[in-house]
Amino acid sequence: MSARPLDVPDAKMVATTVVVDDPPKLIDAAGDDGWLFATGDVGIAGRGEALRIDLPGGIADPAGRAAVTAALASIESIDPLRLPGCGPIAIGALAFDPEEPGHLVVPAEIFGSDGSVSWKTTVTPSVEAPRVLRPGPSPERFDLAPTMAHSEWTELVAETVRQIDAGAFAKVVLARCIEIEADRPFVVSELLERLASLYPSCTVFKVDDFLGASPELLIRRYGAEVESHPLAGTVARSGNTTGDEALIRALMAAPKTRREHRVVVEAIAGSLAPVCESLDVPETPSVMSLRNVSHLATRITGRLSPQAPGVLELVARIHPTPAVGGSPTDAAIRYLQKVEGFERGRYAGPVGWLDSRGDGCFVLGIRSAEVVANRARIFAGNGIVAGSDPASELTETQLKLQALLAALVRP
Repeated sequence: MSARPLDVPDAKMVATTVVVDDPPKLIDAAGDDGWLFATGDVGIAGRGEALRIDLPGGIADPAGRAAVTAALASIESIDPLRLPGCGPIAIGALAFDPEEPGHLVVPAEIFGSDGSVSWKTTVTPSVEAPRVLRPGPSPERFDLAPTMAHSEWTELVAETVRQIDAGAFAKVVLARCIEIEADRPFVVSELLERLASLYPSCTVFKVDDFLGASPELLIRRYGAEVESHPLAGTVARSGNTTGDEALIRALMAAPKTRREHRVVVEAIAGSLAPVCESLDVPETPSVMSLRNVSHLATRITGRLSPQAPGVLELVARIHPTPAVGGSPTDAAIRYLQKVEGFERGRYAGPVGWLDSRGDGCFVLGIRSAEVVANRARIFAGNGIVAGSDPASELTETQLKLQALLAALVRP
């Protein structure tokens, strides 16, 4: 079975949606044991499980994607709003490897907001959410260790550049993993609050033990409208306006970063074009500035063809992008799986939700961590292309790792 209720009798499921005039904060609605996908006050939070839908062949498997669509369609929906995210939704974090098994969950209680209206959807029958013990005090002592020493990682970057120069790849995204052990269990709700405060423009997410604050929209489909907002090319922020402007000008003028960015944009646009009747792909990137870094960014928008697929099919078309894997994709992924030294799991995979109409939103699971009790693993990756400097690439990963370290490590 690819879709299964959790310990409930075989019965017709019904999802009932009502408008909520005084909604809880989405982070509060998710709690320590729920699901969260929110940018500020806009997004989705869920508690409990009405249905779990397996994807044994990962996002790449058409049968698994069809099972998700069928499972959502089988739930009767009483929905006066019919907005994206209303009614039953499936939410989850899928693996970076598109063939790795995963699952999505239909929460029993779903809170949503689009910024102008808030709602609650209740799916019955369902399983009551497990009660989580009240968390204790936050940890105070931390031990950090990379899975690969700095010298070993910079040599790997140098070897990757040699492979690129020899024509094996155009780009490879090499990631680093840092393992953290604390003296007490992490308090997940506090981590989410910190991430939301530190990175208000990012999408804060939590799925099981996987959480983060992603700056990168993989795909959004609302009706006929489709959008992707890839990032590639990074520079540190200086802390003052004049310095930041100079750094951004240098980033925009650097052939290496512009080349790296364009590879990503062209790959996504090429995958979306066959299912769109129109597609706008700016020639010149913009800049997305976060707390400690700025990225080159290009907002791709389009109008889908009348028979275009739902958001999960669109995810399968474009994931993994060269922003998280490399180019050519298959060769780059085979290479990094041999050399990175750790299993990515859900890091850099699609994280998001879809509803029964095929609308939905997925970001990339970057600036992310796996958090279990008093242990955490955090991740950061860089695109390596011809001319990449190993020491500079190491520094860039350290900047990106700060996104989660700032929330996790509070001595």
